[in-house]
Amino acid sequence: MKPFALLLCAMTGLWAMAGHVMVDGSITGDEHSTYPGTEHTFQVYVPDDYDGHHAACLYVGLDGVLCNAPAVIDSLIATGKMPMTIGIFLQPGVVKNESNQVVRYNRSNEFDATDGRFAHFLEKELIPAATRITTPDGRHIIVASGGENHMIFGLSSGGIASLVAAWHRPDLFGRVFSGVGTYVAMRGGNDLQAIVRKHEPLPLKVCLQDGTNDVWNALFGHWYEGNRMLATALDFAGYDTLYDWSDCKHDVKRASEIFAQVMTWMWNDWGKPIATGTTQNDFLAPLLIQGENWTATASKSTHRTGTTGTFTATYPDGSLMVRPIAGTNWLEQSLINSDGTPCYAQRFYWLHSYDNCPVTTGPMAFDGNGNLWVTTNAGLQICDQNGRVRGILTMPADVDSFWKITIDDGLVTLHGTTTYTRRFQVTAPVPNKRPKSQGQG
Repeated sequence: MKPFALLLCAMTGLWAMAGHVMVDGSITGDEHSTYPGTEHTFQVYVPDDYDGHHAACLYVGLDGVLCNAPAVIDSLIATGKMPMTIGIFLQPGVVKNESNQVVRYNRSNEFDATDGRFAHFLEKELIPAATRITTPDGRHIIVASGGENHMIFGLSSGGIASLVAAWHRPDLFGRVFSGVGTYVAMRGGNDLQAIVRKHEPLPLKVCLQDGTNDVWNALFGHWYEGNRMLATALDFAGYDTLYDWSDCKHDVKRASEIFAQVMTWMWNDWGKPIATGTTQNDFLAPLLIQGENWTATASKSTHRTGTTGTFTATYPDGSLMVRPIAGTNWLEQSLINSDGTPCYAQRFYWLHSYDNCPVTTGPMAFDGNGNLWVTTNAGLQICDQNGRVRGILTMPADVDSFWKITIDDGLVTLHGTTTYTRRFQVTAPVPNKRPKSQGQG
């Protein structure tokens, strides 16, 4: 974490002379697949010096133009503190009836949600719509690929939307500026700090800004406390972070004051991959091998041994069985009698999910320490012997793609339509041998 005070500098003189054009765009309700019937308007910012032939970096600003962003970006590009960048300034969606009256404001539904829908909308609908636009002087919009070349910014609900979009898709957005974000009990934002602590670090660079007087509505919680809890989680998980804590209220004033400095910090390492930090999670860290990621190979089998919701796992010594409880985030654990029949079933393992939706589970397996590895649509979740998720890994593909997980010494394999392997500091289960007890915990 870098204290913001170290980056503050006196802004003397005039902005460097630079210019841009802004082009209007829209996505109609009939074009939508992510949010059916919803209309969105946006503006595309194109610097005067952009040539229309070479790919530029991308800045996405939520709730339209805030913090005088076009002028600031103009200046930072002109002074070499930012790369050539295309901006998309998005307004939240509205739904209209047949009389063209707005009957639904979709902002909270889009921005405060913690699942991956908004990131999907940005990738599949907004960015393609923006890059189809041509400037009045005939320049085409070409955007470079890769999260290290993309930044997203928002305030309040837009703040959490920025972080969540990058969280689910760090390959799409690697740089995040969240101002007065709503990490409170609206749609599950208060749970993000817990997930950040348990999840393997992602390649993200994050700035959070908030103040002690930020309580838009105390019914949902205290905005400042939520931001500070998220900040400690990000530090615990090893992220490259910048924080600005002040006495500000729930408004744009402070973000506007620091916007140029934040943008300078956000892009000061451009040209290099965004580093993945080292977590302090003492359960997860010993499992991870620095630089290791999932590797895909062609599947040797197309035989599915189970279907979603019916996968089970048996403890290495055959004494326990685990299976999901349909429609919940629970896994049931049963003892296995000597005749093979289950008994004393209890809901035992509890799994994380996003947006208060029941988790989708796939194949699961025990490792040699008696920890349960469960493939889910919220990541590959690793539970200790007492049923608690202690680590979460990024899934390489949708959970429904897999029909089996195997754990060998030093290697985990997800078998599916494509098979993925990844090296970990893990031991294989030994048949008929009971793992050492972890105690009450």
